[in-house]
Amino acid sequence: MKTYAIILSAGKGKRMQSTISKQYIEVLGYPVLYYTLKAFEKSKVDNIIIVAGQDDIEYIRKDIIEKYNINKVLDIVSGGAERYDSVMAGLKCISGDGNVLVHDGARPLIEDFQINKIIENLKNDEACVMGMPVKDTIKIKDRNNYVINTPRRSTLWQIQTPQAFNVYTLKKAYETMQINEDTTITDDSMVMERYSEVQIKLIEGSYENIKITTPEDLILMTEILKKRNKI
Repeated sequence: MKTYAIILSAGKGKRMQSTISKQYIEVLGYPVLYYTLKAFEKSKVDNIIIVAGQDDIEYIRKDIIEKYNINKVLDIVSGGAERYDSVMAGLKCISGDGNVLVHDGARPLIEDFQINKIIENLKNDEACVMGMPVKDTIKIKDRNNYVINTPRRSTLWQIQTPQAFNVYTLKKAYETMQINEDTTITDDSMVMERYSEVQIKLIEGSYENIKITTPEDLILMTEILKKRNKI
């Protein structure tokens, strides 16, 4: 059974305060997206599908894939207005059965052994999501910013990517989401929660698996890469 990875790289990253999309900013001489793709290239994933902005496709092909010998890329397709549109665009590139990992292109600190770990868990579960237990106390508020409740921290996880699924199961859930015209979806596990009966297994990842969102994240990324010495 083949394993595919959909890498989402269509976001603009307005909070980065940069004229360059965050996934193409260089850190220690390489674009952020390079680190993401290199991890999946080294992993047990068979094929990679990149979903990007139309204007970025040629840059990704020439200045990242060809330049750095990323050989597992099956296709690069144009993304949509929302995250779920981009995921669906990636899913259309997959024919037949298999497993699929959906990952944010702006999470460049994922490591190949973590990717392999979630692939291994798909042998027992149709849906696996990487994340970590929260460190802080979380409050639930009302619309006026008054605290309503404090959930037990031991039950809370911060969810990351990759999120891994059986291809058929994820496609079916997305088709049902479209029929229901649900535009409130923020990640793939949420689609599965609402539109399938499949239980989602949480897989422990790493607190280093951050999403690059603000300039401060680039500083943290740089320090983590220096610590790993894996450029």
